[in-house]
Parts: sequence; structure tokens; C-alpha cells
Amino acid sequence: MKELSELIFVEGLRYTDDHEWVTASGDTVKVGITDYAQDQMGDIVFVEGPEVGDELKKGDEFGTIESVKAVSELYLPISGEIVAVNEDLDDAPEAVNEDPYKNWLVEIKPSDPSELEGLLTLEAYKELLKG
Repeated sequence: MKELSELIFVEGLRYTDDHEWVTASGDTVKVGITDYAQDQMGDIVFVEGPEVGDELKKGDEFGTIESVKAVSELYLPISGEIVAVNEDLDDAPEAVNEDPYKNWLVEIKPSDPSELEGLLTLEAYKELLKG
């Protein structure tokens, strides 16, 4: 596993305690897992997501991600409607290991965009990892 100094972080994203990242673009946000999360999981072999059109609340489970080590639940960082699921991961889930910030999981149309403000900044996420 990587040391903190070896992990990739992206400025301008928001992060969760569950090691997901969020980025806003227009009126939607994309959600993925962080480099820390994919590193801890090991080789990812399967990603299961929600259906387009699903309405979920912040904190709801929206899917699972499976590695050779474990299966982990994925939790929605903000409330909203699923408008896209990254179908490329159906055939190539290992792409999340290669670049977890390029290979997002879902795209959401937030029902309450102010929930983004409650997510961690990059600095706060790094502090979480140090603890």
C-alpha cells in the first residue's frame, strides 16, 4: 500500500469520509473513489451501480465495488437523481485502479446543491487520512 506522500490528490474536488470524490460540472456532479480507496482495495474486479433515473438521498448506498480483497459499499455523498452510470467500468473495472479520478462511477443531478459545501476540502481530506 502507498504511503500518504505517494497518493494522488486532485485540487478542486470535494471528498467524503468514505473516500469518494465529487466534482461539479454545470448542473451535475460526478462521483468516484479516491486513490486512497482504490489503493486500499487492491485489484478491482467488479463495479455495480444504480440505475439511471434512481432518486437517492445523501448517505444512501448506490452500489458496490469488489476487489480481490473485499466488497465495499458505495454511499452517495449528496442527494439527487442518477443521470449517468459509467458503463465503461462494466467491461473494464480495473480502470479505477489505473486512474480513479478519470474513471468516475456515477453522475448525479443534485436535488440540493448546497450539500456540496458540507463535503471535505482537499486539505481536510488529507487530515482525515493522517488521523
